[in-house]
Amino acid sequence: MPELLRLLALVNARLSEDVSLPVLARWAHRSRFDLHRRLRRLLGETPKAYTTRVRLARAAAQLVSTDRRVAHVASDQGFAGNEVFTRAFTRHLGRSPRAYRVRGLHVGGRQIAAAHASATTSTAPCLGLYRISSTERKPAVPLDIELRDQPAFHALVMRRRVTRDEIAATLAATLPTVFDYAQRNGLAITGPPFARYPEVGMGSLVIEGGITVAAPPPTPPGDGIELLTVPAGRAVVAVHRGPYDTLPESYQDIEKWIRDQGLSATGAPWETYLTDPGENPDPATWETEIVQPVQ
Repeated sequence: MPELLRLLALVNARLSEDVSLPVLARWAHRSRFDLHRRLRRLLGETPKAYTTRVRLARAAAQLVSTDRRVAHVASDQGFAGNEVFTRAFTRHLGRSPRAYRVRGLHVGGRQIAAAHASATTSTAPCLGLYRISSTERKPAVPLDIELRDQPAFHALVMRRRVTRDEIAATLAATLPTVFDYAQRNGLAITGPPFARYPEVGMGSLVIEGGITVAAPPPTPPGDGIELLTVPAGRAVVAVHRGPYDTLPESYQDIEKWIRDQGLSATGAPWETYLTDPGENPDPATWETEIVQPVQ
């Protein structure tokens, strides 16, 4: 896996260039067949589908946050020509680049558009890789735990009951669906993906995987996607640094800290994936913010 993550980081940094399978195979010093098989197993999609999806997501963000000409946006994202770009964009996002720009975001304003573009660009590459397992087991990094006043936020989520072993696969299925819905419908994405746990039991748990948005959609999403509004309140917050496999240890440290402070947990905790594995291949650098509401 580390080898493939390093390759993806290189791809994401050079999407304006030729990143076809033959080129990737040369970079990875592997046969095209072997690399195609490995990447598809890791990503859940073919290398071509992956690069096309990320290019289109970033192009869509540019269209609603800048005044650059459509042809320049297409070129920025590595498309061979405006016609090729328009066909792919329309097929993936349901309307032409020009119509997408005219429709714009559901909530306007330069600040919101800039936040949307930043969140989209950093989130799009590896929506299917959050919570993946890593073979690296390094000593846990001590947590800096603090008490904060958390603002309210809106999000789009998909809810599933799963076992702990199914968390990664569940997020790999739900996060791309939610992200795609937000982009197709012009909803302003305001932050990285997250997972919330409204119910945790011995054998299974309920997980809500989703993304934050600037405002609720004008109509109920449907198709298994729900609007979630989390109220403002006090919460204990810490940033876990390292592989996702060691997250349970950080949760235990937070629970102990809460008890030591004479506080009690109230409401569902959530974790926000601040680092994209597809752009930061070293698991030691991954950061996950954990938030536990308290009273």
